[in-house]
Amino acid sequence: MAIVKKGGDRQVCHEKIRVLSHEAGAVVKQQGGENDLIDRVRADKFFEPIWNDLDELLNPSTFVGRAPQQTTKFLEKWVKPAIEPYKSQVQNAGNAELSV
Repeated sequence: MAIVKKGGDRQVCHEKIRVLSHEAGAVVKQQGGENDLIDRVRADKFFEPIWNDLDELLNPSTFVGRAPQQTTKFLEKWVKPAIEPYKSQVQNAGNAELSV
């Protein structure tokens, strides 16, 4: 959508991303390499209008929506009251080790 906002064609962009993602997928699946899709986008002149915006566009926090607030609300409303009766036991508990 960032490309479209800068004048790019949505269908052309979709096809470019599809082709680049298949190429990057082949590197991962057939060669055992790292996913280099973003590097491919950075190298493709079609995406030049958003090259400087890619870091911000790919920031994971832009994809979580209200999840942090919903999690906090859930913890406050349900988890904290559920563990309150066991608070002293948890605070006085020692360390535990898990060997797998």
